[in-house]
Amino acid sequence: MVSQSRMTRSWDGVGPAVVWIAALLRVGLIIYGEWQDAHMEVAYTDIDYTVFSDAARLIVEGKSPFERDTYRYSPLLALVLVPNIVLHRCWGKVLFAAADLLVGHLISQVLKLRGVGSNVQVVCAALWFFNPFTFAVATRGNCEALVCAVILWILKCLMTGRLVQAAIWYGVVVHFRIYPIIYALPIVLFLDEDYPSVAARIARYKVDSEGLMRWLNPERITFGFVSGGVFFALTGLCYYFYGMEFLQEALLYHLTRTDPRHNFSIYFYYVYLHHSLGFTLLERLLAFVPQIAVQSVIATYFATDLPFCIFAQTVAFVAFNKVITAQYFVWFFCLLPIIIPASKLSWKKGVLCMGIWTAAQVHWLGWAYLLEFRGQNVFFQLWTASIVFFAATVGILGILVHQHSFTPLFQQGKLVRIRRFSNSKSD
Repeated sequence: MVSQSRMTRSWDGVGPAVVWIAALLRVGLIIYGEWQDAHMEVAYTDIDYTVFSDAARLIVEGKSPFERDTYRYSPLLALVLVPNIVLHRCWGKVLFAAADLLVGHLISQVLKLRGVGSNVQVVCAALWFFNPFTFAVATRGNCEALVCAVILWILKCLMTGRLVQAAIWYGVVVHFRIYPIIYALPIVLFLDEDYPSVAARIARYKVDSEGLMRWLNPERITFGFVSGGVFFALTGLCYYFYGMEFLQEALLYHLTRTDPRHNFSIYFYYVYLHHSLGFTLLERLLAFVPQIAVQSVIATYFATDLPFCIFAQTVAFVAFNKVITAQYFVWFFCLLPIIIPASKLSWKKGVLCMGIWTAAQVHWLGWAYLLEFRGQNVFFQLWTASIVFFAATVGILGILVHQHSFTPLFQQGKLVRIRRFSNSKSD
């Protein structure tokens, strides 16, 4: 294996250049976005950013952020964006772009912990830094990069034994954006005998002979109490200030949401056709059944290979969701670079898979354009395109699962190095 100093020199020589270029690209896009918003009919800034800013303005005025229609996020987001009102309207974009850069850095750090060579670290981080979809989403004012950065930070904390810190941030991120709740099961399963020092602590408590007590090891108990405590503390605080309006808009809405507008989901056409008749609570919740089934299977099989597990979970969650917008793709794009080094998929086949997935997306966008901008009645064709997109997403996920080299994070209490890209001199 290359020496630590040589690895550091390699990263220091290439990494800063990559980061600076990526940073300048994002700054340029933020500046360009201001110009486009002022001079062109089609705005560069995402409508969600306007919603965030309006909610922040309401907080400055001492009102509830939920007085802004379609604001369905934690009040923490509006609070963080108060400088949009009191400092400059681009504050949030700069914050999201900085989080976007942090995601690339954390991708490199996670791979470094797994023993991946510095050159591969840079390449994998660059897949995020220079993905046109991800940097456009951040600079247009979407907050998903914040969530991605926290998810990767939690993963790094778990890899380095900082369990309490991981639990604190997990409680925060689930409150902030409810979807990471799907990672609870694999994290709990992951906190088993191979986690650093777990076996020794269990032995001290002398509960190995008791099945339930053995499963409820100190790490699982700690993670559950800390993360749950943080989540309920933040949620309770928001409820204290904003009452049922907060619970309904920021949490319950996402459980019972039925969106009649066209989106990538295979459910949208059914919802569109039946929306005027209304839906029972049971009908609203039924869509979660296949999601829960798929999430349970993935978590059970891949929990010890936690990076790949949460990647596969996220792709499946988005594919089976009742509503899918393009910004959701960021959720798994940030995890893709950290699973690539453990994949047996050749780069040619990888490019082919990405091409198929992109083609399915473009096919959908073509019909969406005819519906949205041309006013043509192509709902059925758009729904068919949604099915094609679903099949492409699930099919490619199946290929990635088949081609993945299963690599547990820990074995006998030690971090397991990904060997496919390790230097032969290290063995």
